[in-house]
Amino acid sequence: MTRDLAIAEVRLTPILVADPPLLNTQGVHQPYTPRLIVEVVTADGITGLGETYGDTKYLELARPLADRLVGHRVSELNALHALDVAVAADRVADAVDVGGLRGVQTADKLRLSVVSAFEVACLDALGKALGLPVHALLGGKVRDSVEYSAYLFYKWAAHPEAAGGEKDDWGAALDPAGVVEQARTFTERHGFTSFKLKGGVFPPDQEVAAVRALAEAFPGHPLRLDPNGAWSVETSVRVARELADVLEYLEDPALGTRAMAEVAARTDVPLATNMCVTTFGEIPEAFAEGAVQVVLSDHHYWGGLRNTQHLAALCAAFGVGVSMHSNTHLGISLAAMTHVASTVPNLRHACDSHYPWQSEDVLTERLVFDGGRVTVGDAPGLGIALDRDALERLHRRWLDDDGTLRDRDDAAAMRVAEPGWATPATPRW
Repeated sequence: MTRDLAIAEVRLTPILVADPPLLNTQGVHQPYTPRLIVEVVTADGITGLGETYGDTKYLELARPLADRLVGHRVSELNALHALDVAVAADRVADAVDVGGLRGVQTADKLRLSVVSAFEVACLDALGKALGLPVHALLGGKVRDSVEYSAYLFYKWAAHPEAAGGEKDDWGAALDPAGVVEQARTFTERHGFTSFKLKGGVFPPDQEVAAVRALAEAFPGHPLRLDPNGAWSVETSVRVARELADVLEYLEDPALGTRAMAEVAARTDVPLATNMCVTTFGEIPEAFAEGAVQVVLSDHHYWGGLRNTQHLAALCAAFGVGVSMHSNTHLGISLAAMTHVASTVPNLRHACDSHYPWQSEDVLTERLVFDGGRVTVGDAPGLGIALDRDALERLHRRWLDDDGTLRDRDDAAAMRVAEPGWATPATPRW
């Protein structure tokens, strides 16, 4: 039977999802974080799912793109990117760069973060129509499961009472013993054997002690530390030398390609990034200067699953490693990450994922980590199903919000507990 692959409808549903009080160099996660769920519906009634950031600036780009997609075919992915460029040009020509945990944020990055969700939704719908998994549409899987790393955070026991939020059973992690206990919980619940600590929260010596404690508790296991560019070059070099015998890589210790290149020239510890190389235009300088040895891809802000494959090919050509970055996400994004990761031959590091931290989802079944890995499914599309009751409940939370939580702001969340808090200048140490 011939399928009608024309897009008849596009649904955008902004939601607020519970988030624990996880600390980073800019502040703390808010009690709820915004995400955007995209549904692309074909004329035959097949629905494809996508997910991306849900802050206001992403919604403002997503809405006109959704309108213009109607009538296009879900197989016309190249046309999707061209259409997206035209929509973005009308709306974000005056966008201003701002700093953040994703590095400098530009209008182009916003555009790609939006189009990524539509691309994933189109691939999901196309796979369902053809009876093929998304990884088959991307050329086929080269592995049957994808390894993920336990994403460790310094964490409060609970959000401040004034902030509200949901309860969790993780407890606090504010010292080396707490970090090790958190890692043990990750291992017991999900079988992770690789660990990454979000740093830049406490003075470097305290975070060095935490990594040392992890190395003692989990001898021989891959360890990573990510201070999100909070350190000076000198501090970065000192920490790299102190932890050279236990680190798999050090992620974005200093801010910017020039600083990273200087650190890289003075240490043998591989440097990874999801801050100074987040677009194709940033690749030439970073690779020429030897600033990074591992690029952490993220299909959201690289513009989708096919662009992720392009990035991996470039990394292979230049002898640079590749892995996968994660921000707060739900099961749709984890499924997409797993499908594309399964197709990348040179993926030799465990991927990051926030998913174990998220107590809520919009899927009928949560994805499962077994031995720290997610099985690559062969069901059509992404192999997932939407829980409409859950989607409606989380959307109702977004509707009921007064606007305070519709844009993620870790510094504002920190000010609930510490009224005088301001985002620290970089380098912080």
